[in-house]
Amino acid sequence: MIRDLTDEEARRALVLKWGMTEPGVIPAWVAEMDYAPADVVTDALLEAVRSGRTSYPAYEFGGELGRAYADWAARQFGHTVDPGHVLPVVDVTAGMRFALDVLCEDAPVVMPVPAYSPQLEVAEVTGRKRVDLVVDADADRAGIDLGALAGALADGARTLILTQPHNPWGRVFTRGELEGIRDVVVHHGARVISDEIHAPLVLPGAEHISYLALDGTAEHAVALVAASKAFNTAGLKCAQILTGDDATRDRLLDAPLARNDSWSTLGVVAAIAAYNHGDPWLAALVERLDQQRTLLAQLLATHLPLARMRPLEATYLAWLDLRAYGHDDPASICLSRGRVRLAAGHDYHPGSTGHVRVNIATSPARLTDIVHRMAKSLTA
Repeated sequence: MIRDLTDEEARRALVLKWGMTEPGVIPAWVAEMDYAPADVVTDALLEAVRSGRTSYPAYEFGGELGRAYADWAARQFGHTVDPGHVLPVVDVTAGMRFALDVLCEDAPVVMPVPAYSPQLEVAEVTGRKRVDLVVDADADRAGIDLGALAGALADGARTLILTQPHNPWGRVFTRGELEGIRDVVVHHGARVISDEIHAPLVLPGAEHISYLALDGTAEHAVALVAASKAFNTAGLKCAQILTGDDATRDRLLDAPLARNDSWSTLGVVAAIAAYNHGDPWLAALVERLDQQRTLLAQLLATHLPLARMRPLEATYLAWLDLRAYGHDDPASICLSRGRVRLAAGHDYHPGSTGHVRVNIATSPARLTDIVHRMAKSLTA
């Protein structure tokens, strides 16, 4: 069910990832997949366009989208979601900004880093200070330092941005880890915004648990979700913000429309189709990504044996430590010497060196070429 796009198809379809990359360079940077969209999504969009559904979307919690997501969450994660607690937002980062503006105290925001680069500025955009919770670059398995989190909250921070599954670490936090985070947050009277956009892309061997699925989180947390990352529909602009109680829902619903007014009717159509009918396609995708994860490990062991790849438990984004090859900015070296475009590690952790993020959601042949080009560049 997973069809690899040809280079020509990818340049037409992926206008940022491929279209903004010079011909002859393999793009492995932006988090989009080199796969054709699921037929169930494409068919739903074609029918909607033919029916003229290009109007404003409905402004409501719940509705058909809420019911579709609630059914999906129950099937995929065993998570019971009230459909009436599901509100569309334009995308996950905009939803994060919305939640900060409406729900959170005017106080510093804790951001574990490395972090998804566009979200590094979200605290500043809302007039708040960002407090970095730096993950040990030498740790075998990245995690949240609860002592450091407690210290940041004791010093006045009042919001934790939690990305789980994590981009770019590729981590899936365990129930015990999430409960530890919850206990620290509750003790300090803080709030959590949990970015769970990669939840559908948990790979075999791990299990996604929504932060809102934990006891004692409803009053202090929201979760941000979307079908866009798993179904390659980011350009359609429709994520969802989940609340755990009526009071939080009502604060968001009562916010001025200008804070949250830009999601797309076609994005809603695509999300509903993905949630209602996309399970078989998603299962095939996860199987493919599991194969790509295995292939990457084999390629690195053969061609870049000094590279460190922490366990890739979710997403299609591998976080590689290439410091052993002696380059502060290996992404730049790979682009100039090997004609492969990677995401530079310092974009996710300003000031850091020697790391890259590699998108493996492509064909086995392209992934093999990517690693060959990296090896040639870094060992020359």
